[in-house]
Amino acid sequence: MSAHPSASETENAVVVDRSSHSISRRRIPENVLKVLYRLHRSGYRAYLCGGSVRDLLMTRTPKDFDVATDAHPNEIRRLFRNSRIIGRRFRLVHIIFQDMIVEVSTFRREPERTSGDENAELLITDDNTFGSPLQDAKRRDFTINALFYNIADFSVIDFIGGLTDLDQKKVRVIGDPDIRFREDPVRMMRAIEFASRLDFDIETETYAAILRHRQEILKASPHRVSEEILELLRRGWSRGAFRLMVDSDLLEPLLPEVFKAIAGDRAPYFWKMLEVLDRTVQSGRKIPDAVLLSVLLLPWVINELEREEQRRSGRMRIGEVLVFIRDLIQPICARMALPAGTRHQIEQALETLWRLLEPPADRRSQFRFVSREPFHDALALLEIYAYSSGKYIDIFRQWQSFAQRVRRVEGEAPPRPRRRRRRQ
Repeated sequence: MSAHPSASETENAVVVDRSSHSISRRRIPENVLKVLYRLHRSGYRAYLCGGSVRDLLMTRTPKDFDVATDAHPNEIRRLFRNSRIIGRRFRLVHIIFQDMIVEVSTFRREPERTSGDENAELLITDDNTFGSPLQDAKRRDFTINALFYNIADFSVIDFIGGLTDLDQKKVRVIGDPDIRFREDPVRMMRAIEFASRLDFDIETETYAAILRHRQEILKASPHRVSEEILELLRRGWSRGAFRLMVDSDLLEPLLPEVFKAIAGDRAPYFWKMLEVLDRTVQSGRKIPDAVLLSVLLLPWVINELEREEQRRSGRMRIGEVLVFIRDLIQPICARMALPAGTRHQIEQALETLWRLLEPPADRRSQFRFVSREPFHDALALLEIYAYSSGKYIDIFRQWQSFAQRVRRVEGEAPPRPRRRRRRQ
């Protein structure tokens, strides 16, 4: 066991020494350095890996800092008392500090295939076969995520050609994309995420494989897919991401209702909504998940409401609209495996949005309406919709102004004295 890679292991690798790359230890959190140094001083290899190396080389701030090592999970656990082993399909060690968790994985290799049938099911259900750094790099998803930073000599190690793709701004799957997307269909969504986040192009063969295997996405866990959809909406690059999701037809098997409503620029305001959403998120404002998903569903909901009103030859009353939205939303939320709380918040946000468009006449009802829990989600949704479609801007401003006055009044009002109950 050596903390340095052997000559045979790095024979086909590109090794960039400290003087030739831009990564500085000053940009790596102290707790991450503690983990790397303790593993190294204990005789193990200790590499910063994955997206953190990519982001550091691009002078971006990494979201997470992950460590890869040749120490096995139980050995890592013995080195760090503040740690726990997690996972079954993929065993990891979380090293817990007061302000962060450092995730440490053991180098892995691809699991053995027992069937010679090239059409056999490839979906990975177990990934605990340990291997070398080269084998670990080969089983990662994209070349730009397979770079290592070696704490032993501060070099960057590239086994797969990630540095070249980083320079050329390409998202390229590692290995045969047909196999890799069948192993884990969510990788198709991640290719779109990285292309949108980094403003890269998806490499030609990788993109062609997405077109071929888009239906495989239905084999992925609905929870994972829903989380990936939320990631595309949360981070400020949703417009580019969903444009790619539509252009590649990957959105169609997942959310055919939404795809039909927005494909072919049927709802031009939708793309403006995503632009407004991205600017809002980039400004640092937190948007609840229910509002994000409501933005995605809104063009479909509007289309269905308009179609229903045409069928009825007249406008629906607000109570009928609320029931209609609830019946519309429930099946798609169930298919996405959304938690019951999130499902309820989406229903409430969309229902309350329609109430905002037909405000109650008397002041007392308006005060009660503003104090309702879904009001702020619906107001955020109305803001995005109004400034994207050009409709209802005056109504939004009136509600916003009214809500601000209510907050001021509530903030200035002294607390009401509690009545003392008489003794019986």
